[in-house]
Amino acid sequence: MPTARSAQLSTILTDHAEAVRAAWLDASSVELRGRSTRGELEREQSDIYDALVEGLRDGGSELGDAAFDQLRGILADVSGARARLGFTPRETAMAVFALKEGLYSLVDDDVRAHLTPLMRLVDDLGLYTFENYADAREAIITEQAEQLMELSTPVVKLWEGIVAVPLVGTLDSARTQVVMEKLLNTLVETGSEHAIIDITGVPAVDTQVAQHLLKTVVAARLMGAQCTISGIRPQIAQTIVALGIEFGDIRTRASLADALVDALREKKRPTSEVRG
Repeated sequence: MPTARSAQLSTILTDHAEAVRAAWLDASSVELRGRSTRGELEREQSDIYDALVEGLRDGGSELGDAAFDQLRGILADVSGARARLGFTPRETAMAVFALKEGLYSLVDDDVRAHLTPLMRLVDDLGLYTFENYADAREAIITEQAEQLMELSTPVVKLWEGIVAVPLVGTLDSARTQVVMEKLLNTLVETGSEHAIIDITGVPAVDTQVAQHLLKTVVAARLMGAQCTISGIRPQIAQTIVALGIEFGDIRTRASLADALVDALREKKRPTSEVRG
């Protein structure tokens, strides 16, 4: 049920739509400096403006009201789209805040006397847009980080029955989980019996990294694969000894090439000899 104030504000925006939208479009175009065409801005602003007027007409007074559900949805879509297109937070929020410039263009004193609640509502629109932009940007960054992690932990088939995981960079809990999943899936898909985890590109091995490596080896062994850790450089070996890290019966080799040679030799042995 529309209140007297919301009905009055919707009437003001309807009666002065052409002037307000023209001034808003000009202000947004200056702020965005050609990042969007006037046609794109006009369509975007038209959707926002119409939803704002409709919400006021339906009795909305605050952005959280049910009358503004459509408006919030449009703002969220605009924020998400701009985040994906690389717009800055300022460009995204100011494109909405610029609606104030359109309202300032109203010179009728009687009209201006009723604009304070509308200005506050525009502030809420801008803040809502900024918050949604931040959420969308964070989601994009998280997705990109996950994709980068996937790319940085490839599982490579070196030979029939032999796969390798060349690790580069720091090995943390999140990355260990990705390595495990990709390695185990590849072992199942290829039916491989040998897995080589190469740490040549890992800058340092401490107790935590060693624990992550051991978890990966145990997971691969549970799938029936023989595991070798390669890339044990002299500095890494000294660090492992100094820290008292025990790899137990896990086979280690200085290079990926050495580990591959061992795996190929083992494949040639009779099954009974390998098990013995």
